[in-house]
Amino acid sequence: MTDSAKMSLKRSKPNYIYSIVGVALVLLIMGIMGWFFLNINAVGNTFKEDIRVSAYLRTLNKDTIGQIQAFIAERPYTKTVTYVNKQSAQAIWNKENSEDWAKILDSNPLPESIDFYAKAEYVNQDSLSKIATELMARYGNQLTDLQYPKSLVTSLNERASKIGLIFLVVAIILCSIVIISIDNTIRLAMFSNRFLIKTMQMVGATRGFIIKPLTIKAIINGLISSGIAIALLFTIVSWAESQFPQLKAIRDFQHTLLLYGGLILMGVGISVYSTHRSVLKYLKMKLDDLY
Repeated sequence: MTDSAKMSLKRSKPNYIYSIVGVALVLLIMGIMGWFFLNINAVGNTFKEDIRVSAYLRTLNKDTIGQIQAFIAERPYTKTVTYVNKQSAQAIWNKENSEDWAKILDSNPLPESIDFYAKAEYVNQDSLSKIATELMARYGNQLTDLQYPKSLVTSLNERASKIGLIFLVVAIILCSIVIISIDNTIRLAMFSNRFLIKTMQMVGATRGFIIKPLTIKAIINGLISSGIAIALLFTIVSWAESQFPQLKAIRDFQHTLLLYGGLILMGVGISVYSTHRSVLKYLKMKLDDLY
């Protein structure tokens, strides 16, 4: 009885190609969406870390300036810090304003400063206000002011919040579509096995015996689909990075591995889940209902 069921299972070779390709394409769409999300987040952080904070100096004592610079460099919020003298301040001003006011003025009115760039997680109004308060409280006698583009900081964070919310909604919708699509694709592939499943049940095969080979097949198919999706995604990303070199600069290896791992887990997990659902469905159905 059991040998007969095994032979019947071996003779049954349903075509899983359409199922594998269909799942791979759905996973590819999910992977592209995830890649966009990771890169938009990285681009946002890059913009934040390009915001310059200037601590304008009252003192011209080089030792004191060095102490202030060293203190800022040691703080957890600091990414980079630079001492800007009058000549450097003039060069920065000319670059940002595309004109040389030295042709009009005889002296340089720009103050010396210590400019630093904060890490992305600290570039918000509350954190920068606390940083300014800390520095002015400690070095108020050596600093005249601490400035940064407040409106730009507020705008960046508001846009980041809106974009994050939009992506969250889109991701939820897309995940639902992906799960439903893969589930339907697997169930359609299992449809050709319905008579085999029922026959094995009728000849006395246990539920575990029936589900085991189909589960193994689902895992293999899920891995193949995930592999195809990852290969296509890697090709698309490589092409995008060749067209826009800036994307290569913000690539995060850990995030990339996390994305690929997520595609594998989703491909295998949903394939196994859908296979189990289909098998249990056909086991519960009457023979006449299978036609």
